[in-house]
Amino acid sequence: MSPQGLGHMLKPFVLLELFDMDLRDQASQCSIHPHSGIATITVITDGDVRFDDPTGGAGHIGFGGFEWMRAGAGVWHGKELSAGMSQRVKGYQLWLALGREREHAAVDSQYVEAKNVPTAGPARVILGAYKGRSSPARSPAGVTLLLVSLPANAQWTFSPAAGQRVAWLAMASGGLVGPTHAQAGQLVVFEAGEQAVNLHAGPDEPAVFVVGSAIEHPFELHIGTHSVHTSRQSLAKGVANIKRLRKQLVAAGDRYSAAERLPVFGK
Repeated sequence: MSPQGLGHMLKPFVLLELFDMDLRDQASQCSIHPHSGIATITVITDGDVRFDDPTGGAGHIGFGGFEWMRAGAGVWHGKELSAGMSQRVKGYQLWLALGREREHAAVDSQYVEAKNVPTAGPARVILGAYKGRSSPARSPAGVTLLLVSLPANAQWTFSPAAGQRVAWLAMASGGLVGPTHAQAGQLVVFEAGEQAVNLHAGPDEPAVFVVGSAIEHPFELHIGTHSVHTSRQSLAKGVANIKRLRKQLVAAGDRYSAAERLPVFGK
């Protein structure tokens, strides 16, 4: 899913990437890069990462944990997550387009360990609320994101909240069989509406997937290299702020000493 492709159909969900990497390998490490106008969500589906942030503390995020970051007006980041205890880490990164009331808001980041993510049956509530359980993420209303792990042959029904007519599912591992069938690495887009979806795990292994639903994003997507905004003017404002922040970042010099570590840089 990308802003130029399925993101137009599934907005506010505008980008989804499945990653599988060894963060001890320098070639796999994320470089410092900017965003504006969006929130990013990184969900771990296998292995773990270490987080280290002056405002968010330090710890490990394993299966079911996540990082939430609202880029808003503009941010440079990329060094807040590093190799954890596992050799490799797998998961998803999702971009969420923000509405006009939040696309130029201040930067906000959270690191939520798996033990602090509420569950509703086989689902971990990453964003929003489901079956009376609410995520700790400070995300906009009208968006639901779940990480689901179904045992082999198990069945489960996903019921979008009222008004959430955009819905999709992405398989991390295993597979689904029946009317909604998918294998690892595949994305399923559901017909627009609020209808419940019955899901059936395959017979050989557990099915692990993320499923999202949301109220439709009412704005056209105006897309930059690392930004998504609601208008040309708003995009230009976000890009200008990114450039301003870059000058401050360069002037600040090496920010990764033991005495002063600021992986997320934005105002």
